[in-house]
Amino acid sequence: MNSTLFSFLLTSIAGFSTLVGSVLIFLKSKKTKTIIASSLAFASAVMITVSFTDLIPESIHMLKNIYPVFPSYIIMFLFINIGIILSFLIDKYLPDQKLEGKKGNLYKVGIISMLAIILHNIPEGMATFMASNTDKSLGIALTIAIALHNIPEGISISVPIYYSTNSRKKALLYTFISGLSELFGALITFLFLRPYINDRIMGILFAIIAGIMLHIAIYELLPTSLRYKMKKISICFFIIGMIFMMINHLLFL
Repeated sequence: MNSTLFSFLLTSIAGFSTLVGSVLIFLKSKKTKTIIASSLAFASAVMITVSFTDLIPESIHMLKNIYPVFPSYIIMFLFINIGIILSFLIDKYLPDQKLEGKKGNLYKVGIISMLAIILHNIPEGMATFMASNTDKSLGIALTIAIALHNIPEGISISVPIYYSTNSRKKALLYTFISGLSELFGALITFLFLRPYINDRIMGILFAIIAGIMLHIAIYELLPTSLRYKMKKISICFFIIGMIFMMINHLLFL
């Protein structure tokens, strides 16, 4: 297979694995609150762990290729804070839907998660495409790692959207759009950005995305999970999420 087509195929697999996370919305269960609380806590842990084990170290590594060590850390912290501020502004100015109480809050969590994951998936798609074009084995390993952490990210979109709107179509559509953004990242890299992508740009992007994800995980997903007053379940699934991502990280170092 042509290396470019192979790279697009791997990027598509990685991106659309988010849809696997939507399987929870098809489970018939009377324990709606348990599903929501556990899913959001799990997704929160995934975003925090991805930030600290992948995005932040990768940002530092790339910035250190351009700058001395100390300025690299300063730049990284600066852009993490910019990411947090961006996420806060999105949260503040995102138009409210006419949904009451917890449903309105849940819908907002789903939309904010979708926006964050789109921003996350675009540079991820760039990286997967570039790696696959250079080394097929590296591309396959990267695709598996990304696919595994995209599944719980799909949960963070589909579960709150479905349980706030009772629409599986909306939940699947929004999750599909987030997965499509990974392929979009590969496409714009192939068409326009390949000559301009460098460690400085990717290092800054990863730091901003880490800030956005940390804000969403700590101030949106986890508090919303705890609001369902199932503290033990929330904590348990938060720990499971961290363990899942740590195993994923160690397997695909």
